[in-house]
Parts: sequence; C-alpha cells; structure tokens
Amino acid sequence: METSQNQQQAVCGAEALDLLNCVSQSPYDQEKCLSLLQALRQCVINKKVKKFSLAEQTKEEADLSGKRQN
Repeated sequence: METSQNQQQAVCGAEALDLLNCVSQSPYDQEKCLSLLQALRQCVINKKVKKFSLAEQTKEEADLSGKRQN
C-alpha cells in the first residue's frame, strides 16, 4: 500500500530529471538543455528550493548519523 509520501514527487523533480536526461543525450542539444535549465531555475525560484538531495544520499546520511550515536 502506497503512502502519501510515496505518491509525492520531489519539488522541481520533473524539471531536474528532464535536464539530467537532456545532458546525457547524444547528440547533445545545447539549446534544448539551456531551455530546460531555465525551466528548472524558474521552478527553484518559485518554490523557494534551498537544496536538492538524492533519496539514496538521504538514507545514507540517516544511517551515518545513527551509527555515530551508538
């Protein structure tokens, strides 16, 4: 059963993913990627995003902090 947390998408996640996929394509389309970068920047400004993190990175940080406390 999915929780509401699983159903939520990361803030500006779609824009970030679109940009990452663009830069990984061959041939590289600089104009398209620049447009996607601008869309991501606008989303970040509108949503007041301070920092991005990856799900795996967040889990690793939680694991490390738990080990430090033991």
